[in-house]
Amino acid sequence: MTSIRGARAAIAHGAIAVLIAFAAAAPAIAGMPAAQATPSATPTAVTLPAAPISDLPTLAAAGSLADLRWPDFSADRAAVEAFYLAGNYVLVWSRDGRPTAQALAMIECFKQAATRGLDPAVYDASRWDARVAKLAPAIANPAPGDLARFDLALTVAAMRMLADLRVGRVNPQHSQFSVVIDHQPYGLADLLREKIIGASDVPAMVSAAEPQFQGYRRAEAALINYARIAAAGDDAPLTTPNPAVHPDMPYEALPALEARLTQLSEVASTAPLKGTVATPTGTPSATPSATSTTTPALASEAVYSGAVVDAVKRFQLRHGLEPDGVLGKGTIAALNVPLSARADQLRFTLERYRWMPPNFPAPPIVVNLPEFRLTTMRMQPAPFLTMRVVVGQAFRKQTPVFTGTMRYLIFRPYWEVPPSIQRDELVPKTSHDRDYLASHGFEVVDHDGTVVTDGPIADDVLDQLRSGELQIRQKPGPANALGLVKFIFPNHYNVYLHSTPEPALFNRARRDFSHGCIRVQDPLALAAWVLRDRPEWPVDKIQAAMNGDQTVQVNLAHPIPVLIIYRTAIVQPDGEVQFFNDIYGDDAALKQSLDSGYPYAGHPPIYSDDAAEAAP
Repeated sequence: MTSIRGARAAIAHGAIAVLIAFAAAAPAIAGMPAAQATPSATPTAVTLPAAPISDLPTLAAAGSLADLRWPDFSADRAAVEAFYLAGNYVLVWSRDGRPTAQALAMIECFKQAATRGLDPAVYDASRWDARVAKLAPAIANPAPGDLARFDLALTVAAMRMLADLRVGRVNPQHSQFSVVIDHQPYGLADLLREKIIGASDVPAMVSAAEPQFQGYRRAEAALINYARIAAAGDDAPLTTPNPAVHPDMPYEALPALEARLTQLSEVASTAPLKGTVATPTGTPSATPSATSTTTPALASEAVYSGAVVDAVKRFQLRHGLEPDGVLGKGTIAALNVPLSARADQLRFTLERYRWMPPNFPAPPIVVNLPEFRLTTMRMQPAPFLTMRVVVGQAFRKQTPVFTGTMRYLIFRPYWEVPPSIQRDELVPKTSHDRDYLASHGFEVVDHDGTVVTDGPIADDVLDQLRSGELQIRQKPGPANALGLVKFIFPNHYNVYLHSTPEPALFNRARRDFSHGCIRVQDPLALAAWVLRDRPEWPVDKIQAAMNGDQTVQVNLAHPIPVLIIYRTAIVQPDGEVQFFNDIYGDDAALKQSLDSGYPYAGHPPIYSDDAAEAAP
């Protein structure tokens, strides 16, 4: 797979098409990306110097500029040379020795890069004031070499920022996102020359280079807010009560809990939290709010109740926890997560959005693993659908992160038991109980699918099961591990969506129980959504097929994109920010890559195919 830096070099040549038509072009699926106001794509008139700057060709060809904090720009050298060659190597970021309005606007974008989830230092944000001052005529008449270095530094920094916003900073395969980047090719040289250097609104054009999904914009706005709150610092962490505190129980740390919930905006500041305090006389009185300067008398006992319990339940819902109001280990740990870490989760979400293609050939199905939820996109020509899912276990059976294309579904499927489960689980059970397979609806078949036996297992059959000469499969029916329907999007992991005979697991807050495949809570609704353009398959016929006595494969009229993603922070349309546990450690891997600094180092995939066989 081509690395991010390699991809940037490959797309740099002038023959490659411009990024995308930005907000001026409609996406393949209406409403997939967020609707944006289209900034003016017509550059304002730019007066270029009559002659090229002689230093520019040499500086650009060098692939390194000592003025930059990270001088090496060899990965983008082709784009830089193409950019200047198209303009005969004239200066584009200064006029008469002074920076253009577009240059100053671009510099301000560098300084504000953190609001987009980027590191301003990568774009030399702290160095631009000195560079601009050096060009001021009141200080000195800048030499042509100064102007050339200023121009080249700004061009390189701008290309770095635009590429980071469009395709991300980290190779996704280095953080377990197993998909080749297949964005529509774009040319950084064309992008800068045609969209930026003469733009009347440079920030708008930079924003147009970002993913245009509404969820991305919401996460970007939430990041600004969380970063602002985090800058004020966190209060002292709450201690974990032992035993856990249930509603209507005494809790001496109630004021600290109220303060933390208020800081996290679990309730409006105009409606301060109020619990109750049992006074020595037994008369309830208002608990001091987090901002109160008074504290209960030592003889008083704070009781965890009322609005505080409601706020904790809302917090638990927002953080993927059981909304029982109990102050246990998990809830206290989530309350104590530093706000800076929450801001990081939003940055990781923005980075992962940049790995996605800008649009899709059909409305996609999206499964967010840490959220344990399947959704479709809201603004698309298809009904919105959402449901709970069960995903692969965190230890050795993780569901991989990848993209696929759903092509068919099977009603009343067989379950072809993966070799690892046959070897490690079913064969040992069968050796102790020769009737185990038959009593659980399994049969033994050869490589052609011919049934060898569905009864007690003889010694010779057991030996062939151990060696892999024979296979085990489970017959269709309500007890089948795949339930009554499975949805196939062919992939080398052999992972798919399916129903389940164990619906009780959907009532759990944390739902990583499978061997790698994804169990869906409402298979009937998903089948109806998938077959919505097949009028010969109404809901009653789908239900009949699920409860029938034959295995039926139905091919889709139009393939459906499937995205198995990993986001531990999402923002709902109403602005509610939700956080989830880093169940597979993908956030930790991405953080390590980003913390390694520019140019960002990646990590080899740590996910193995053996962990993702077709197990329910």
